[in-house]
Amino acid sequence: MLSQTVEYALRAVVCLAHQAPAAQTTEQIAQTTQVPTAYLSKVLQTLSRAGLVNSQRGLHGGFSLAKDPRKLTILEVVNSVDPIQRIRTCPLDIRTHGKRLCPLHSRLDKALAFVEQAFGDTTLAEILAEPSGSVPLCEFPRAAAKSAR
Repeated sequence: MLSQTVEYALRAVVCLAHQAPAAQTTEQIAQTTQVPTAYLSKVLQTLSRAGLVNSQRGLHGGFSLAKDPRKLTILEVVNSVDPIQRIRTCPLDIRTHGKRLCPLHSRLDKALAFVEQAFGDTTLAEILAEPSGSVPLCEFPRAAAKSAR
C-alpha cells in the first residue's frame, strides 16, 4: 500500500528523530536505515524541499529534522514524498457515478481515510517512545544488549 519511497522517508526521519538534534550524513543515515545511498539522497532532498529536514553543507554538515519530533506526524512525511490519494470521484470515470462512489470505491476511500487519520495522529516522538520489545532501526534494544554483556 505504501511505496518504497514512503518507507525510506519514514526510516530516514525516524533515524533523524532518534539522533535529534545532531545532524547525520547521508552515509550515516543510509547505513542505519539500510537504504541505498543514491536513493536516500533523493528522498532527503524531497524531505528538505518539503521543509521537514534541514540540510547543511560542510565539515559538520548533514541532515537534521526541521521540526520537533513531538510535532512531526507520519502523515506529513508520507504526504511530502507520496501523498495518500483519496477517492473523490469514480476512478472509472463512470458519468452516472460522479461523486457518488460505488460500494467498492466508497469502502476503499473509508480505509484510506482511516489510514490518513491514524498517520495524522501519530508523531515521530510517539513512535520512538512506544514501549516495545524492539527499537526502530536497531537490531536489539540497547538496554537489553548492554545487560547481555
